[in-house]
Amino acid sequence: MLFHDCNFAPSPRLVRVFIAEKGLAIPTREVDLRNGEQLSPEYRAINPYCSVPVLELDDGTRLTSTQGCWRYLEESVPNPPLLGSTPTEKALIADLLWHIENDGWQAITEAVRNTLPGMKDRALTGAENYAQIPALGERGKLRGERFLAKFDKMLAGRDYLAGDRYSAADIMALVLVDFAGWLKIVLPAEASNARRWYAAVSARPSARL
Repeated sequence: MLFHDCNFAPSPRLVRVFIAEKGLAIPTREVDLRNGEQLSPEYRAINPYCSVPVLELDDGTRLTSTQGCWRYLEESVPNPPLLGSTPTEKALIADLLWHIENDGWQAITEAVRNTLPGMKDRALTGAENYAQIPALGERGKLRGERFLAKFDKMLAGRDYLAGDRYSAADIMALVLVDFAGWLKIVLPAEASNARRWYAAVSARPSARL
């Protein structure tokens, strides 16, 4: 296999952490997003969506989304289970991932891409250029702040988001919290449950990737 990565980007980090939690070592190729390599003809031939991550399998299949990469790795290496092991647990984690992505991840992405100078004309991920809309950036910040403010309740009475076992929901939330830090949006000081959880998941070796 070959993993097409970018060391500072949050989306491929979701897969890097997942790979590490599975105890795998997969060869990596760094994609130079800062200089627009993802838009080059050579990279478009690898991934026409012009994004990372990409997990290239031994048979030549290319998986071009976080969820696709996660699903392949989970099915190939079931232990430890990061997407759940029982029907209820799998459904609960899928639910959590949807809410974290919809309410938090999309909000921070909207804010970053519509406000940071380095994202000029790249307000949306993909093969086409789109101009920034500052109002969407401000809305994204507000949505992100609101999500982190209510995140504490999601962790009340539990060690991890899905219960007593670390899962992909914790990976997505960890990377989201760090991603929000790009805009100086942080967990509220009074969010004791979330801050306890963040300290625990950040201390895992995989979180350093």
